[in-house]
Parts: sequence; structure tokens; C-alpha cells
Amino acid sequence: MISVIEGAELVILARTAVEKYLLESVVIRSEKDMQQKAGIFVTLNYVTTSKKEYLRGCIGFPLPEKPVYQGVIEAAIAAATEDPRFPPLDKHEIGNIIFEVSVLTPPQEIKANPADYGKEIQIGRDGLILHWRFGSGLLLPQVAVELKWDVKEYLSNICYKAGAPPDVWLDQGSKLYKFQAAVFKEVEPRGNVIGVGL
Repeated sequence: MISVIEGAELVILARTAVEKYLLESVVIRSEKDMQQKAGIFVTLNYVTTSKKEYLRGCIGFPLPEKPVYQGVIEAAIAAATEDPRFPPLDKHEIGNIIFEVSVLTPPQEIKANPADYGKEIQIGRDGLILHWRFGSGLLLPQVAVELKWDVKEYLSNICYKAGAPPDVWLDQGSKLYKFQAAVFKEVEPRGNVIGVGL
């Protein structure tokens, strides 16, 4: 798995990629060649003067299809400029943004009876991916903790994220996957990086 030192390097890489992209309009390529592939998500949180954090963008790749460094660069820039829930990040906001990088384990299908999902899912450890006949959705492990959801609320909200009715996880045609994540986050904009929940 990724160490805290390597995680800090990934957070710094995410910030550098976005700053260079926004301030210099140049897409950077990491000089490091980390061959390990992993799913990657980059989350941007805007911090107010009263220290409250608000989601400002989150984009990633759930499957281990890209080398970690490449995935971080691409996800960071996409989180800053392509998250359809928010306007693109303005260069004047960058000083108020906390960067967070999640390095995902490969998703594993939960093969239990849906009535037993509560025994298979641990809040704070497991992220969820739901595939149903009209789409899919993903929630990172830290989301359920931040929003204080229990397993049933988590399952309802993964359905919502997938654009589905809240009980579609019970449908036999739906597939539910779980994964874990090593999460690294700045404590303040451009500040030290810590491992979250490690």
C-alpha cells in the first residue's frame, strides 16, 4: 500500500498539477515513473475564513487502469475543471483549496445476499460502487463517516449517487462492489499532509 510519505507526495503532485494548469495553462507530466496502477480520486474542498470545508470538486478513476502519478495529475485537473456539479475552479480560489488524494484498492463484488450486506460493509473502511441497469455510482469510504450514515443510509445513498431508486441495491440485476482507500489530505491549503483514517 501507499506510505504516508508517498501519499504526501501525491497530494503535492495534485496541487502542483492544478496550479500549473490554472496559472500557466500547461498540463504537466510527472517526471516520476510510478508504474503501480491503482484507482485514484482527487477531492477539492474549499475552506472558508471560519475554517468550514465545502466540496468544490471530486473526480477520479475507480479501476486500477492508470499508473498512480498519471491518475493523480489527470484526476486533479479534472476535479478542478470538469466536475459537472461546480463551475471550473478559478485561479483566485486555489489559496483556499485543500487537496485530498484517495488511492483505491481494486473493487470486489459483494456476493452475499443483499439482506446480509450489513455484515459485509464496514463504515469508514469500505467505499461502495453500485452498477444497475441504467448506470453506476461510487462513494468513497470517508463520505459515510463525514455524513454519519449507518449501513442502510449508505446503501440508499449509493443508489441515489447512481441515479437509482434508494432500494435498487436489493434488485438481483444490480451489482454492489466494495473497496478500501488510503486517503491523504492537506491539513490546510498548501499545508502539511496527513494520512486520514490510516
